Amino acid sequence: MTLSQLGAFVFVARLGSVKAAARALGVSEPAVSQSLGQLRRHLGDPLLTRSGDRMVLTEGGRRLLGIASRMVALGAEAFDAVRPGRPARLHVVMDAGLAEYVAAPLLCLFTQRKPVDATTGVAATAEVPLLLSSRLADVALGAQASGEGLAGRPVLRCRLIVVGAPEGRRDHWLVGPSGTDPASDTGRLLRLLRVPESQVRVYANQSAAWTAAAEGAGLAPATAHLVSSQLRRGTLVPVDTPATPMPAYWYATTLGPDARPSAAGTFLDFLTTPAATQTMRSPDDGIPRSRFRPPVHVSIWS
Repeated sequence: MTLSQLGAFVFVARLGSVKAAARALGVSEPAVSQSLGQLRRHLGDPLLTRSGDRMVLTEGGRRLLGIASRMVALGAEAFDAVRPGRPARLHVVMDAGLAEYVAAPLLCLFTQRKPVDATTGVAATAEVPLLLSSRLADVALGAQASGEGLAGRPVLRCRLIVVGAPEGRRDHWLVGPSGTDPASDTGRLLRLLRVPESQVRVYANQSAAWTAAAEGAGLAPATAHLVSSQLRRGTLVPVDTPATPMPAYWYATTLGPDARPSAAGTFLDFLTTPAATQTMRSPDDGIPRSRFRPPVHVSIWS
């Protein structure tokens, strides 16, 4: 029985499917299925069975879940405990749009100020409580996430708008990966506008969605300050809708003060500084090449 097997079990149990667990952990679905199968054979219990489109716990799985969750979290703490003298670790997860535009300049600025081994990853809002409680992430940045033992604070106020080409289609909606997250700002906007799923087109990243919108393929939700350069150039124009401009906040979510790692607390304090606010508002301004140290995007899988 290994931590990777227990982690696979915990994530499938909490998120309801192998696919969702693989996405949250940043590994392939076969890797999750293999680890779960090995744990089932070792314990002699199926642990999870399918009910409709979800995986549900057996009686043995219910008894194991709390123990396994604590063991996964303790595994992450054990890893940190044997790193004396090394820089503290900080893993920040963000929604896909923030990770695309904000992660590199923001963490680069932070690591210039603090000797921290910082990495980033992408997570949907529903995955955040499990990632934080399992100590597989230290801070989540994006839409507000709630859960027992979590603390969140707003770090940036922004506006969501809709953009399109001056003469483009208006019957398709073009979104990046965060548009598939119902708790994201984009997801909330699409619900407010009652956009049918058949009219939504998902692109590999937010830049691709905005490029397609600029070429006239449809409308795209956008955080106003992140799309400002395209608006200035005139390749995209704001499109009025009944729900926009929609106010939104970026939240930083961590474990409570007594449970969060010190690096997470330091990063929370950093996010309230003028320099961090300016970086989140104007990531296109960049930083000098000589000072750039790109964060590494990793998937934590013990």
